[in-house]
Amino acid sequence: MSPNRHPPRVVAVVVAYNRRDLLVEVLQALASQRTPVARVVVIDNASTDDTADVARAAGDLVDLEQLARNTGGAGGFAAGMAVALERHDPDWLWLMDDDTVPTEGALEALLTSVEGTDVAAAGSRVIWTDGTEHPMNTPRAKPFAAKAERVAAARAGGIPVRSTSFVSMLVRADVVREVGLPIADYFIWNDDFEYSTRVLRGRRGLHVPASVVVHKTKVLGATDADPGPRFYYEVRNKLWMFRRSQSLSAFEKLVYGGSSVRRWIRTFARSADRQVLRDGWRRGYRDGTRTRPRPNGSALAGLGGVSDAVRAVEP
Repeated sequence: MSPNRHPPRVVAVVVAYNRRDLLVEVLQALASQRTPVARVVVIDNASTDDTADVARAAGDLVDLEQLARNTGGAGGFAAGMAVALERHDPDWLWLMDDDTVPTEGALEALLTSVEGTDVAAAGSRVIWTDGTEHPMNTPRAKPFAAKAERVAAARAGGIPVRSTSFVSMLVRADVVREVGLPIADYFIWNDDFEYSTRVLRGRRGLHVPASVVVHKTKVLGATDADPGPRFYYEVRNKLWMFRRSQSLSAFEKLVYGGSSVRRWIRTFARSADRQVLRDGWRRGYRDGTRTRPRPNGSALAGLGGVSDAVRAVEP
C-alpha cells in the first residue's frame, strides 16, 4: 500500500465449531498480521468445547457471538458478515474458517493487490500443513477474461478469477451490502461458490499467490473425495444454485453443471460406500428440485443481536 494512504479498515470474520486448538492458532495469526485487522468477529456455532473461552481470551480484538444452534458454515458466515457490517464499519471483510491460519503477510499481500483497483474480492493461495497446494480450495480462473483485465491482474500480482473460497476471501463491504449475504440454508458446501460467483458476476476478482494461508484440514484432499452422508448437501445445494441463484449466467450454469456431474461420477467411482452416496443423491435431488432456501431473515431468526444484524443488512 502507498505509505501516505490511510490503510483500509478490515474486519475478519471467523466461523468456529469445536476446534478450539486451531482457533487459538487462527486468532494468534490474525493478531500478528503485518497490516493489522481492525476487529475479528468470531461466530461460535454452538460449540460444545471451550471455543467461546478461547475467543474471549483473545481480548478486545475479538467480537464474539455465541449462537444457540449450529447454523453451518453458510449460516455462520452470513451471521458474522452481518455483525461486522452493522457494528464495525469495515471497508473490507476477510472471511475464513477456524482451521485457516494466515501467514503474517497474508492480509498485506491481499490489500496491496487490490489497492487502487475496482476489484470486488480477492483470495489467497491455500496450502496444507506440508506446504502442498490444497486441492480443496483451488480458485476457478475467469474464462474469457479480456486482455486488459488479465494485464491489470498481472500488474497487481494476481490472476483473474470467477470464484474463490471462504478459506481467506477478502470482499469489499459496499459490494456485500449490494449483493447481500451468503445463503444460510446451504448450511455446508457450495455456499462460497454461490456467494463468490454472485459477488463477481460483472465484477473483478483476483487470486493473489503472494498471500498465503495454511488450511489445516485433517487430510489433504479435493472436493470430490468420498464425502459420505454430506454428499446430500453437495447435490441439493448445487441444484439450488443452478435453479434458483442468479450468480451464474445461463451459459455458465451449463458449463459448471457439466463439471459437477463429472465430479459426482468420480466421487461414486472412488467411494467405499456407494449406497450412502446413492441415498445422499436421492435426497439431495428431491430437495434440490422441490424446495428452495429460505430468506436469511427466516433461516437465522431467533438468534438475538445476530438476527437483528441480518435483518438490517437484508431488509
